[in-house]
Amino acid sequence: MILSVCGLICNDCEFLGKSCNGCVEVKGSTFWAQEMIPDKVCPLYNCAVNVKNYNHCGSCEELPCKLFLEMKDPDLSDEEHMESISTRVKRLRGEN
Repeated sequence: MILSVCGLICNDCEFLGKSCNGCVEVKGSTFWAQEMIPDKVCPLYNCAVNVKNYNHCGSCEELPCKLFLEMKDPDLSDEEHMESISTRVKRLRGEN
């Protein structure tokens, strides 16, 4: 299983092996970050790995932080987003 810095399972992503090899492999410069983020690096990856020197967000006491809550997949409803956050936080903390 390839786990992203924010707790998503990369193996479940349709883009793995096509336009992305997982955020750890591409150092946060995922295809969508390259298209949408001025710095071309996922803000969650940047915060956890580049700024705080963690392996993933699960090492941070602030999880889920404001940034984590604000980074919402536009295809998800608010309810789905909150469920995803809960699942990802548990996964990152080893509770799943």
